[in-house]
Amino acid sequence: MDAPEQPTAPPRRAGRRWAAVGGLGAAAVLSAVLLTDPWGADGAGSPAATATAPVAASSATPPSAAAPPSAAAPRTPSAAPSTAAPAADRPAAAAPVRLSLEAARFDVAVLPLAPSEQELATELLVPPDTLDGYWLTPYGMPGEGSENTTYITGHSWEDRDAPFNRLSDPGLVGSEIELETGAGTLEYVVDSVVTHDKNTLKDSDIWRIVPDRLVIVSCYTEDLWGKNVVLTASPKQA
Repeated sequence: MDAPEQPTAPPRRAGRRWAAVGGLGAAAVLSAVLLTDPWGADGAGSPAATATAPVAASSATPPSAAAPPSAAAPRTPSAAPSTAAPAADRPAAAAPVRLSLEAARFDVAVLPLAPSEQELATELLVPPDTLDGYWLTPYGMPGEGSENTTYITGHSWEDRDAPFNRLSDPGLVGSEIELETGAGTLEYVVDSVVTHDKNTLKDSDIWRIVPDRLVIVSCYTEDLWGKNVVLTASPKQA
């Protein structure tokens, strides 16, 4: 397999802010991601294999006031039955390497990102300062046999046309996503585009264990300090 693509470093500039993600947590303007326990309440070392239904779609609404990002960790994800049938003939679960969403003119390399011991202790993770996407490796791996949600995060930028800025659009619901992995290309459909307060994202449904669900997190461009935008997608049905 080819070597991973090197990060694309944007020029440094004054005035950029980070976006925060909840879970171990992500943000650039995702500045920090707040992470949840990726192995479940029993700490057994592997996520539960029971799927849950996708989060319901809703419109993104700008807040009345911005708040600083929080470093609090989300609750341990819960599992619930899913009614959706898996798509047929999907490549086996493998590490993602590229993510594209044509409706948003979005196409980025995806690089693996594992939290350090310090980040786990502080429950706060800040992705590298690039325009790339970052796959949170302690959680799910996309494809057939996936055991948890796949989380990808990246930075939104202030006063710059960066890829993750284009995800702050509720009109993307129903759009198709292509996720290239080491085993092939997977297709997803956007179920929802919602915003979350950065200090409450840790308590949201995005941290439920849902095999082969895709969740993309960045900062919400209309409130870079106070809110995250979260796209949730399910495998495209045959």
